[in-house]
Amino acid sequence: MFETEARAPEAGADRLFIDRWSPRAFRPDPLTQDEIASLFEAARWAPSSSNTQPWLFLYATDGPERDVFNSILNEGNRKWATSAPLLIYVIARRRREDGAPMRTAQFDTGAAWMSLALQARMLGLYAHAMGGIDLVVAYEKLRVPKDNYEVICAVAAGRRGDVIDLPEEQRDREFPKGRKPLGEVAREGFFG
Repeated sequence: MFETEARAPEAGADRLFIDRWSPRAFRPDPLTQDEIASLFEAARWAPSSSNTQPWLFLYATDGPERDVFNSILNEGNRKWATSAPLLIYVIARRRREDGAPMRTAQFDTGAAWMSLALQARMLGLYAHAMGGIDLVVAYEKLRVPKDNYEVICAVAAGRRGDVIDLPEEQRDREFPKGRKPLGEVAREGFFG
């Protein structure tokens, strides 16, 4: 789909991974309940340490809850993400049932997010994760107990929109970005 030098793989990998990217332009067309369920079903099957499945996805599509979800985004993200028909907050449980810390909770939750993002592409949708949220407000407004859960990020999901609908200052950023060379992200042997 994106045959540019920036999106050229250095080794064999399915195009699903290479063609996944995070646009900001979304059409406001609502997603079907089946599409929404499919995203979370894919996330549900992600691997996790000791099968703890520490992730939780809180989502809103419209109405008063969606207004609250939108208000947690930082101003820059609010300019475009509110157009997406689905806004999700990604949360990781910090402790097991016995109170022991879950050291890999964020890692496992990241695997669930990636499963959701890839399922979105398989459905012809896109998902864009955002760290730009007000964490203090997120815990309060989403009613997340901070002692046992960690709000990680927000995700906008939907069908790709037209770049012209983005704020002017964001239009030139609306293209798939490249990646570091393979040798910078994986190497054989020890760290140093």
